[in-house]
Amino acid sequence: MAWRIEEAVAHGEIDNTVEGRTTGRIWLAGRDEPLILSLDGDCWRDLAGTRLQFENPEPKEEEDANSLDVDQAGIVGDMTASRKNKVPLVGEEEFHALYQNHQEIPYEWRNTLYLEWFSEINGRVVIESADYQLSISPHEWEMDEDEEDAQKLANLNSMRDFMAQVIRRRDPEGAEPDVSMELDEFAWEERLKESDRLTDAYQEVLEKYMEDSDSEQKEAFVMGWDGLLDALAERDEAGENDYPGSAKEFDAQDDDFDEEEDDDDLSIFADSEGDSFGDEEDHPLQAKAQELAMRAMDVIERDAGPGTPSYQLVTNLLNVSGKLAGVLHGKSSDYEPEAGFVLAVLKRCLNWLNEAVGACQQLVEMERDPDQKAALEHIRSSAFEIRDGIVELRRELK
Repeated sequence: MAWRIEEAVAHGEIDNTVEGRTTGRIWLAGRDEPLILSLDGDCWRDLAGTRLQFENPEPKEEEDANSLDVDQAGIVGDMTASRKNKVPLVGEEEFHALYQNHQEIPYEWRNTLYLEWFSEINGRVVIESADYQLSISPHEWEMDEDEEDAQKLANLNSMRDFMAQVIRRRDPEGAEPDVSMELDEFAWEERLKESDRLTDAYQEVLEKYMEDSDSEQKEAFVMGWDGLLDALAERDEAGENDYPGSAKEFDAQDDDFDEEEDDDDLSIFADSEGDSFGDEEDHPLQAKAQELAMRAMDVIERDAGPGTPSYQLVTNLLNVSGKLAGVLHGKSSDYEPEAGFVLAVLKRCLNWLNEAVGACQQLVEMERDPDQKAALEHIRSSAFEIRDGIVELRRELK
């Protein structure tokens, strides 16, 4: 995953005075030799054509940063001093006290230095801080808006390529798993490792793009969720109110969900991590997730095996429902998990929801029966609503 070295940086310089090349030197606490940057590509417009010097008022030696190779050759990522970040105006202890007492946490938006590159040896390296002292030289050449858009698109593709290496998905052209036999311990271990890689990758993507106005599209593109990207494009094109399958458009009488269905028929979709659906006082968001998972099980084919869109849709929705039940308790509960734990679980839920939407999009595109297609579109629309609710809840917690 990414090397985040902002705390270990003592001082440094970035030079983009030669168009198409970005070089630099960065000194880290506890190291005599600086990191030497030799990167293809340009910074954003605010830094393109300039020399940037920066200094950290309180550098701290870090063991991980000391492991970085001196030679940082590679390609440039997003480099700017104008990135907007939400910065709390209180210390960590006061922050947690305010959160525990459900009080408003004061914050302000600040310009943040964001330096990112993709090293041939170390992979993705990031420096992000609103506390550095900066000095920027006059521009020796100017970048126009079209050139900046082209550079940002190249950076987005670099991030997508890097995440593909991190996730290491199974070859879609490879042999399908044998669903006639139970998976053994080693097969499950490989699946869990893949799930963890996917979750870790999405955490990085969320941290980078969550505050962007087009965060959904960027996150889907970088993660390789092309089905989700298509669904987002369809939703945006149709508009929120007349989005196919939206709650406004869907007739509840057409939903033939049978609450008394035999649980044995649903056993292949059981949550492998053992989470329950919650109790009688479920959080509204969790209750909606539970209802959606049950509705999806009613709509999709019963004999769907691992690797199929139907299986991916239901298992991901069950994961969301189970995990939300674990962290969003009713008023009667005396236990209130820490904000950091809740945020971490919500990240995983967003990951599963994006996978579910992508799988649902595939099912919609394959479906020919109008009624079945309408039911799938309604599931997709509901998944978007839950996703939006989780994003908003994360913003409140942060």
